Amino acid sequence: MSRIGKKPIPLPKGVTYSLAGSTVVVNGPKGTVSALLPTGITIVENPGELLAQRQNDSQAAVHGLARALLFNAVEGVTNGWKKELDVVGIGYRVELKGKGMVVFTLGYSHPIEFPLPTGIDVVIDPKQTHVTVSGIDRQKVGQVAADMRSLRKPDPYKNKGVRYSNEKLKKKVGKTGAK
Repeated sequence: MSRIGKKPIPLPKGVTYSLAGSTVVVNGPKGTVSALLPTGITIVENPGELLAQRQNDSQAAVHGLARALLFNAVEGVTNGWKKELDVVGIGYRVELKGKGMVVFTLGYSHPIEFPLPTGIDVVIDPKQTHVTVSGIDRQKVGQVAADMRSLRKPDPYKNKGVRYSNEKLKKKVGKTGAK
């Protein structure tokens, strides 16, 4: 049995769901998120919670996945998801240009304009070195944060670049330090 697949998903007040074929649409106070369920997985509603159940053991590999996708949708419409990035380096900064454009200055000869997809909000601190990406779709928030990080990945020798706030980096020793 899947340990994750067996766990119930708490269904807060104000959150509703509807099943259309293999797609689950979850509505909540923050918006609407749809999740695709693998074939052979069904949803059972108990008072105040949801359970993902599989028809037989051939769906064991996707049982936990289906439960996690459903949990992410329910959590997204109630609390939302966020990722935090730090921009580290002399002269490196981030600024918001208009409503849907983030401009990165990362030591290249030109600033990089990053368009934001719909449903994603960005907050930049006054020092212009800390970015918070938030939204209701966990996959989209994570992908936007990963795309921002890939503009200038952290350098292992100088630790400069765009990194996640909770990311631990191991600094490498340069040529002079190696013996």
